[in-house]
Amino acid sequence: MAERTVDSAAPARGAARPVVQAEAALVRHYRRLVRLAYVALPADRDRHSRVLAAHTAVQRALPSRWTRRSDPATGGEDPVYAALRLRVLRDGLSPRPARRLLAPRVWGLRLFTPHGGEQDAALEQALAALDAPARAAFALRVVEGLTAPEAAEVLRQAGVEQVERALDAAAGIGAAAEPDLSAFDPCAVRVQPTDLLGRRRTLTAVLLVGVLGLTTSAAVLTGTATTTGSGTGPVASTTGPAPAPPVGAAADPARPVRVPADLWQHTARLDFTAWPARGDRREDAALLGRATTAWERPGPQTRAEPGTDTAPPIAPPRLLYAGTVDGAAVVLLYDGQRLARYTDGRDGGLDLARADDSDVTTAGAVVLRRRGTSVRYLLAPWVEAAETRRIDRPDTPAQPLEHPDGLTPATPGGVLTDCRGATVLQLRSSPVVAEKHAFLLADLGGLVPAHLTYTPPPDRNQPARSPREATGPDALQAWARAGCAAPDGTPGVKQLNLWAFAVQPLPQNAGSASWVCLRADRWTGEGSAATAVLLPAAQAPQRTGGGPGRSCSRFEQDTVGWAWWRSPQGTEFLLAAGSRRVTRLTVKGPDWSADRPVPDHTLAVERPARANVQVEGVLDGGTRIGPQR
Repeated sequence: MAERTVDSAAPARGAARPVVQAEAALVRHYRRLVRLAYVALPADRDRHSRVLAAHTAVQRALPSRWTRRSDPATGGEDPVYAALRLRVLRDGLSPRPARRLLAPRVWGLRLFTPHGGEQDAALEQALAALDAPARAAFALRVVEGLTAPEAAEVLRQAGVEQVERALDAAAGIGAAAEPDLSAFDPCAVRVQPTDLLGRRRTLTAVLLVGVLGLTTSAAVLTGTATTTGSGTGPVASTTGPAPAPPVGAAADPARPVRVPADLWQHTARLDFTAWPARGDRREDAALLGRATTAWERPGPQTRAEPGTDTAPPIAPPRLLYAGTVDGAAVVLLYDGQRLARYTDGRDGGLDLARADDSDVTTAGAVVLRRRGTSVRYLLAPWVEAAETRRIDRPDTPAQPLEHPDGLTPATPGGVLTDCRGATVLQLRSSPVVAEKHAFLLADLGGLVPAHLTYTPPPDRNQPARSPREATGPDALQAWARAGCAAPDGTPGVKQLNLWAFAVQPLPQNAGSASWVCLRADRWTGEGSAATAVLLPAAQAPQRTGGGPGRSCSRFEQDTVGWAWWRSPQGTEFLLAAGSRRVTRLTVKGPDWSADRPVPDHTLAVERPARANVQVEGVLDGGTRIGPQR
């Protein structure tokens, strides 16, 4: 009888087969392996594709046969897990991965890893700049926690030739710092639908093709039977209807979500979600692909307004515009929270701005192109008429502004806060939205113009008034005089309100002064306010105080302001004023004080010289408040 040789690598009787052990290890460490694959995979695709590719790489790591010829484990690691990890890395490092017939498929949904902060976005950007070996080195050091020698050994086994260079590149982006990788977990994904309307149209097309195919097949079979009976033989055709596009075609990065052109006429939600796709290049797949890729992988040409996250889109972006503006290709996208304006070319890039919680006014226009002090706007589809007007010329009629397909010609801009007269937009909504509704928008240098509103002086017999559109004669006059005292005129301001909280008769029959409080609210929820007094014949408002907070908002409606004023006769006065609930004003200076009830909410105290003073207001309930400083 011939002697039998025993393979030392074969499992003992009763022990689990190696492939079963490998499957158990893969299931036990699945999340760890998928995160490793996600970090190590190339960053040349969107997050949805990377999530699926990471799961595919791990699931492919389990072959039908398990032949582990060497032990790739480091330290006290499980050799089975170490072998799986090596297969995952080799898959990610391969320039031509094998066909993935069993890759996971997701129809009708888009998957996204958890939304991280600015640190995660910076790490994503840094990883995108690394080659495959360096990303694998980073994954081994940070995700796996291996030491440099251990990571070097695994990289050599995976086929990396320049191991030290890969480790040095990984260390250059802070591999030793162990950053938070919670936003790089493909097992904790967020789910968003793809283009529902597009899928519905595709499904309809598939059903029509199916019905047509069945009808054609029945006709062919009938014709075959008839012809065979006559003895002449069948005449068959090998051609059939063209295959229908896949249901998931709407998830193509070069095909952002689009809404019907008339959606704004049928929805009660009038914001950027109701904007249709416009522009002469909205079918340019290459341009749209570059725009979506620029947002998925923020780079050096990504610019964000203050308080705006630079992370990839949190939902499938909606296409609002794609066209050529002044010789440059421009794409405008929206993910439900932010606007992204992509400008093609070397001098272009991606500009991001907050635009969440917008409405019929704050979503009324977007700056598509800026050249010097001129801007070109894309107006909302519900804007029926557009005009421009100089903020410092309230009595000058507004000038009509053409806007074919929503795009305006180059329009003068100007900084609202420099007191030299900015040009603002005056827009009127379609009667479908609101009857006789006009509003003002001011360009502050960002993507979204600020909405200008006006709160008229109080009526002591009526409740506090709410802000209204700044298009009336009184509002235009107030903004013409006080606009440049606004506390914030930078990109990211959502709304600017001017509140005239008191009118004061001046001593010595010098006319009257208006006290105003200007409030700037940003898209981030932050805000600031400033008080100012408008004196007769003054060329600019005299700003009396201000600062961050919620002063002069609906959450803090009580305010006090004061200023020094010299009358035409040369007499020095201290002027003070309070809002409608201020019943008493107190002034304290060196060696003197004044404490008086103020039925008209204003106070004027004659003094021989200016000095440091303290001013307080007493509300009708006894609470004391001070001026903004």
